Amino acid sequence: MCTALKYVSQDVFFGRTLDNDSSYNEEIVIAPRRRRLNFRDAGDISAHYAILGIAAVMDGCPLYYDACNEKGLGAAGLNFVGNAVYNDVVCGKDNIAHFEIIPWILAQCATVNEAEKLLSNINITKTQFKPDLPVAQLHWIIADKNGAITVECEKDGLHIYRNPVGVLTNNPPFPLQLFNLNNYMGLSTLPPQNTFSDKIALDKYCRGMGGLGLPGDVSSQSRFVRAAFSALNSPICSTCLSGVSQFFHIMENVGQTRGVCKVENGGYETTIYTSCMDMTKGILYYTCYDNRRISAVDMNKANLDGTALVRFPMMKTEQIFAQN
Repeated sequence: MCTALKYVSQDVFFGRTLDNDSSYNEEIVIAPRRRRLNFRDAGDISAHYAILGIAAVMDGCPLYYDACNEKGLGAAGLNFVGNAVYNDVVCGKDNIAHFEIIPWILAQCATVNEAEKLLSNINITKTQFKPDLPVAQLHWIIADKNGAITVECEKDGLHIYRNPVGVLTNNPPFPLQLFNLNNYMGLSTLPPQNTFSDKIALDKYCRGMGGLGLPGDVSSQSRFVRAAFSALNSPICSTCLSGVSQFFHIMENVGQTRGVCKVENGGYETTIYTSCMDMTKGILYYTCYDNRRISAVDMNKANLDGTALVRFPMMKTEQIFAQN
């Protein structure tokens, strides 16, 4: 279970929480412009936009969970279990495996509009990366400074939806998530007015009562509402770093604490990491469950014209600044 978000402030920020009970040893990975990208049924791309994101690297291939490119386009894949349906290879289509979607888009597209055009001929295939790695049932959010789209491949075909809130969680399908916001149109950041009855005097006994009814559980629908309400009501921050801070505060509203979501194997789902990509400057910020201190990787400090992946292990051990 995860939450992805686009937040526009002085810069444009894009990122997500990765909520799960296990990890595939994710890393911060830069694919420079001359790193050859191999696609199972669509050939290779030898020259492309540089990509920065979080990925599990297997057999030298970065399996990106979320990433942005040097042009300011971001993408993230989130679980869509029970609804995602992929296809066999189809002649005449761009046959792209589900694990290839993010690099396929970010390597070639600078904007959401370009991504939408590229997706018009795509066929998302059920090709496995390798036999012992299960097929991930996903849907995707793609965003730039001007907008966002959601991409879902279901049994009735591929759907591309405009995403006016810049948020994506998991189930149900995106149109139902968006429709569900109708149930919360009465929420407000302002103090409430008494519309209960004119026959009884009611008291605004504390701040924040305009938000009564905002769902607080960790289900995907509730996280969608909380993230959208927080992001859409966030002010423009005065500096880049205050924007980074605001992004992480928004995502804290949807984070998962160990113990509140027990899974079938007896473990717990937690927010393994939270990413925040400054797509304006090409910097990825992140925190981990056991390291709340923000770490950063700047793609511009790497050789973006190189051919080798640039990899940084995630700093997962708690770091505490000793002030005295």
